[in-house]
Amino acid sequence: MNQIDLGGKIVVITGGAGGIGQAIAQRALASGASVCSWDNAPTAAQATAGIASMQVDITSEAAVTAAYADTIAKFGRIDVLVNSAGITGPTLTVQDYPLDAWLKVMAINLTGTFLCSRAVVGGMVQNGYGRIVNMASVAGKEGNPLQSAYSASKAAVIALTKSMGKELAKVDVRVNCIAPAMIESALLDQMPASKRAENLAKIPMGRAGTVDEIAAMALWLASEECSFTTGATFDASGGRATY
Repeated sequence: MNQIDLGGKIVVITGGAGGIGQAIAQRALASGASVCSWDNAPTAAQATAGIASMQVDITSEAAVTAAYADTIAKFGRIDVLVNSAGITGPTLTVQDYPLDAWLKVMAINLTGTFLCSRAVVGGMVQNGYGRIVNMASVAGKEGNPLQSAYSASKAAVIALTKSMGKELAKVDVRVNCIAPAMIESALLDQMPASKRAENLAKIPMGRAGTVDEIAAMALWLASEECSFTTGATFDASGGRATY
């Protein structure tokens, strides 16, 4: 495993209790960072591993504000935010998609990313340093059939990343996102087997990615070495063509 120097950095990861978020948390810890997970379902294993854990509903403005205050009280600042929390939602046509399910996907995938980013960015600007890494998806570029809410939410995350990156380009706060294809994680289990097979067939490498492969990319984007890149989207797709 290549080492990315995050020594002395304070890293917050949403959805850090499982899947991609957990892999990023563990790798950040191994790279010298102090790590705090904001997750709606934290696990005792995180504390054992040396990762601070807070139960946070990222769709709630009040909860995010409180988590930010608690994190600042514990660590003094936040250097890196990784917005990894997300859900896929139902696999249905637009015609059959329930409004409550649509709103839930948007609340977690998009509004949660906005609320957490908004909470930390002022402190990053004041400190003169920060890195925000958002988790999008190739679905946000292509628009997967039967995944309209997920695709739309991830497209919006890409646009939000571009907007924030441009707003903060004059200070040392970089905002980028990753667009994975299929990744072997708990999120994939939310998808019916037929949809998994369909999406896997689009990947030239013939396999799903791993959470560790996404963590490797995320850590570079979270590091000081990511200095002249902002507002960008990095594919992690096994060769799946996207614009």
